[in-house]
Amino acid sequence: MISDITLGQFFPGFSLLHKLDPRTKLLGAILFIVAIFMAKTPLAFALLTLFTLVLILVSRISVSVILRGIRPVIYILIFTSLLNIFMTKGAGEPLVAFWIVKIYKEGIIRAIFMTLRVILLIVGSSMLLTYTTSPISLTDGLESLLSPLARIGVPVHIFSMMMTIALRFIPTLVEETDKIMNAQKSRGADFASGSLVRRAKALIPILVPLFVSAFKRAEELAVAMECRCYRVDKKRTKLAKLTFRARDFLTLFVFALFLTGVILVSRMPASLLGGSFVARLLCYRI
Repeated sequence: MISDITLGQFFPGFSLLHKLDPRTKLLGAILFIVAIFMAKTPLAFALLTLFTLVLILVSRISVSVILRGIRPVIYILIFTSLLNIFMTKGAGEPLVAFWIVKIYKEGIIRAIFMTLRVILLIVGSSMLLTYTTSPISLTDGLESLLSPLARIGVPVHIFSMMMTIALRFIPTLVEETDKIMNAQKSRGADFASGSLVRRAKALIPILVPLFVSAFKRAEELAVAMECRCYRVDKKRTKLAKLTFRARDFLTLFVFALFLTGVILVSRMPASLLGGSFVARLLCYRI
């Protein structure tokens, strides 16, 4: 399960998403996230799902990589779904009533779409940011977008560098954790059996060497940056200057159009689709 974490990994390629300006992908990710939280009907979620599939096809990232990135959050999705099912109160009669447990139709619907919302959020943002954008490009794009804040004293470059280093070291720490776990297993450690408390205690021997390794890597990185005369208080030049091209403007227009479509579809009355049962189901507000 540890090796399935793909957050922060960059997969080189020559797709349209790879060629886009990093600022375009950052702005597109913001518009996509806003669209996810603005979706209120099944029809809007169907539009989101279709758009996410298009992103996957355009990025040319393997579907197995996408599924591998979702696996680590399965337990979180299950826990969130159960909370929505058991904690959501409905207006009508409960579907299931046992002791103090009552399950309503609204709870099941909310759990389904909450799970779908989290999956789309993970997949869509990963497609636009970490999977198709190198850490250096992501730093340059983030720093360029936040550059107006530097005029009021905000340390934009430091913030951008911190964000990029954090994303860059996620795969490294995941790999280190996997190595430590395999080393512990070869010495007889058991992380899979026993109660939840016992498995949690078994993870303690992993945390100590992991923290030591993380601090050691941080110190090595700091020394390497100092040896290369890196200074945060000096204005730095760029090897490759960021420029918006026609495809970037067209992509931002498509994302803005997509966000507008999601908002309009979420507010669409069922009467526009004929008012039938299927129309009412598609326009049912969550």
